[in-house]
Amino acid sequence: MVRAPDPRLLEFLAAYDPPIGELALALRAVILEEAPEAVESIYDAYSAVAVGYSFTGKFGDGFLHIASYAKHVNLGFNNGATMADPNNVLVGKGSRIRHVKFVPGGVVETPWLRRYVRAAIESAGGRPDGAAPVAKSEVRGDYPVKRRPKK
Repeated sequence: MVRAPDPRLLEFLAAYDPPIGELALALRAVILEEAPEAVESIYDAYSAVAVGYSFTGKFGDGFLHIASYAKHVNLGFNNGATMADPNNVLVGKGSRIRHVKFVPGGVVETPWLRRYVRAAIESAGGRPDGAAPVAKSEVRGDYPVKRRPKK
């Protein structure tokens, strides 16, 4: 069972139409089923609610992130530029990050998605051996909830 979302994450996602929040939470569930001990870092940024995943809580150690926008949600792979992409789903032109764009009504639970998530975990060096599981969620910074217009 996946740990419950931090109430502040739910508050941040409430600024969007419900299908966007549901999509972000569905992607969150997939990530935490594969990496239940991950640290979840929550940001209410200017144009998106972003949630990063690492095993240390350090931004630079992140392996996946979710970015929720008004009309879609991106699942970002922090080392996606070096990942195999047999399904040709990764997009982006940066030197490191690639993402998959999900829209409401689309399918989240696909056979390839968990393989990509596991590859992202491996790209981060895998789960820390012998380390006590951290499994926490934290809101980074003292941000007020930004009320984005629902579109």
